[in-house]
Amino acid sequence: MVGVLIRMRLRIIGRSLHESRSALNFVLGSVFGLAVALFTAVLIAKGHESVHGGVTIAAALFGAWTLGWICGPVVTGTSDETLQPEQFRLLPLTTRELAYGLGAAAFVGPAPIVNLIAFAGLVLLGAQIGWAAAGIAALGAALQLVFVVLLARVVVAWLGAAMRSRRGKDLGVLFAALIGLAYYPLNLLITTAGPKLDGDRGGLSILLRSVPSGWAPYAVEAASRGDYLLALLALLGLALLSLVLWQSWAVLLERRLTTPPAPEAQMVDTGGGLLDRFLPTTPVGAVVAKELRTWWRDGRRRAALIPLLIIGFVLPIFLSVRNGGSGTIAFSGAFVVWLATMSSTNLYGFDGTAVWQTLVTPGGARADVRGRAYAWALLVGPVSVISTLVLPGALGLAHLYPWALSTLPVLFGVGVGAVVYLSTHAAFALPPQRGNPFAGTGNPGCMKMLMQLAVGVVQVLAAAPALAILGIGAYLHNSLVQWAALPVGVLLGVLAALLGIRWATTRLEERGPELLAEVKPR
Repeated sequence: MVGVLIRMRLRIIGRSLHESRSALNFVLGSVFGLAVALFTAVLIAKGHESVHGGVTIAAALFGAWTLGWICGPVVTGTSDETLQPEQFRLLPLTTRELAYGLGAAAFVGPAPIVNLIAFAGLVLLGAQIGWAAAGIAALGAALQLVFVVLLARVVVAWLGAAMRSRRGKDLGVLFAALIGLAYYPLNLLITTAGPKLDGDRGGLSILLRSVPSGWAPYAVEAASRGDYLLALLALLGLALLSLVLWQSWAVLLERRLTTPPAPEAQMVDTGGGLLDRFLPTTPVGAVVAKELRTWWRDGRRRAALIPLLIIGFVLPIFLSVRNGGSGTIAFSGAFVVWLATMSSTNLYGFDGTAVWQTLVTPGGARADVRGRAYAWALLVGPVSVISTLVLPGALGLAHLYPWALSTLPVLFGVGVGAVVYLSTHAAFALPPQRGNPFAGTGNPGCMKMLMQLAVGVVQVLAAAPALAILGIGAYLHNSLVQWAALPVGVLLGVLAALLGIRWATTRLEERGPELLAEVKPR
């Protein structure tokens, strides 16, 4: 069974490379991952003056890679499920057999190979000590790879299982936001402490060794002292923990395959009356109401947007407090808009083939694009505005209000236009949503990251006139000149939103069938 699942995964990956977008994603992702992995391996092997320092650096880098495996699916709103458990529901397999097969197939692909190369730096470190330490390091690197892959599967599976009920959806989204939020301060902590790791013998080095991601490096350190029993115990602990994770994944798979999702009758929108009361009774108003309800009810959309909204609101506070009142807090609202834009550039991919209803409705394209843009603005606007109005004053940085209020309209307007523009010009298919709202095998990975980077660059370029006025005002120490950037920012934001909506409408009207073919699940 394991061999069959591995061959299936390889065949699916191979066929996906026939598409230019998937092939580009595969090449770019592999090259970038390989570069980072080689840098990690070299840093572990050479970036130290003693065995203790090398082990501490290895434990820190192993922790960073582990955080990436845990937080990556949450921050990006996707997880790799090339083989979905529901596809094997009718086969005479127990959940543990299925977990064994899917777990083995999860190690096939570029990501595990890249991580194994990164973890191989521990082997290079052990080789400098002796053959016994090198053997222990090789076993530890393999166990570390098993641990991070299974840990990522369990976390995503737990979130998916939690979000199958109505209350679980709320708790799961909040927990996902906390996981994603934890990545940034922990990563900053590792980055800040990096130069001090080589000579550190205090609490930080002990902490890095005490967490599971540091057990394999600690085994190498124990081997360097000749304490092979302690080294084997550390590796045994990592193996047992991986076994527990595999058993937990099997239990979560069983719940996923046997527990039905919350019935539609439980998903009652208590605010429906308010929507009907305040929204106009026009085609655009109908689309806005539909989109707001869909964003609230659809687990996949909620998993993509809400964690990033929370991260965008909280992270600038953390950065400002950490830097002793950094000016980055002025752009907190802009950061919320940027993260929200990242997660919303495939609106028609979320809906799939339902777009045909818009295509066959006379005049439906115009109302649909505008309604989607307005609904997204209603969801993201309050959070970004509150963040911009409250945080600078609350942290004693009221002099930054001209910067905050002048740049937010530009970035928000570009975000509104970019959401619908990219949703029509760069849409991609998503797999049918079954049990896991974070499953996004259709996500083009690096291609999506490049599109998001392009959106960020466009936002900065669009804000250049307002930033220039703000810079001149700061140079002249003239607040009136700085506040003059506000109407410029509003005008630029409105123009960007209108242009994006117009181009998206034209694209949907002229290339609607092609868009339908792109978002059709394969």
